[in-house]
Amino acid sequence: METKRERELLAFEQLLDVMDTLREKCPWDRKQTLESLRPQTIEETYELSDCILKNDMHDLSKELGDLLLHIVFYAKIGKEQGKFDIADVCHQLCNKLIYRHPHVYGDVAVKNAAEVVDNWEQLKTKEKDGNKTVLSGVPEGLPSMIKAYRMQDKARAVGFDWKKREDVWGKVDEELGELKEALNGDDRKAAENELGDFIFSVVNAGRLYDLNPDTALESTCAKFRRRFGYLEEHTIKQGKSLKDMTLEEMDKFWDEAKELEKKSERKKGE
Repeated sequence: METKRERELLAFEQLLDVMDTLREKCPWDRKQTLESLRPQTIEETYELSDCILKNDMHDLSKELGDLLLHIVFYAKIGKEQGKFDIADVCHQLCNKLIYRHPHVYGDVAVKNAAEVVDNWEQLKTKEKDGNKTVLSGVPEGLPSMIKAYRMQDKARAVGFDWKKREDVWGKVDEELGELKEALNGDDRKAAENELGDFIFSVVNAGRLYDLNPDTALESTCAKFRRRFGYLEEHTIKQGKSLKDMTLEEMDKFWDEAKELEKKSERKKGE
């Protein structure tokens, strides 16, 4: 009887066999390149992220499979070009994980997860093929909110951070004041720059309080979608159009949606 590990290895081996067959016999798969797969990989990553946000464990397994397919696909193309194969991918990853976890595979002591992250960043800069600068490891193509958080976190790892997290609120207030002042002027670009500075400071505050701003904003977007959906639904039931309603009338349904959400949360807590 096969063990769980044997079952996992056999499943991965089957995936590699299927990839070999598709690359050989399927016209679409034969046509793909690293460049043609890239946009699809980004899409698959967002679909995986969506499943995580919805806590959809059934589709999560499916989306993980789709992303794994892309990893195997890239490795197959790399093998065909004589550059690398899936074994190289796995070996490089394992070597990196072992090197960057000296508290597990070595004699380094850590007190908490934050120290693990700090050690990770410090070891990363020491690697021969690692990043040349602290921020070079943050991809330019990341969404701005996530990019800001990652840049701030990397700067923190080398000591560039507030000594007391409470001190960040002075910076937030300062940036808000500069934004308001810029909005009173006629320089649109200056106002845009100040808006960016203000958002950056709020992201920094969230990080200092261990709150992920991207997750927080995603939750707020979902909340807005639910409440606006309630507003639209009940407007249609009354035979009205949103364009024909006053803001006060719309606020009434919005407040109803808020109250229903609060009641639902109270029931969950009981």
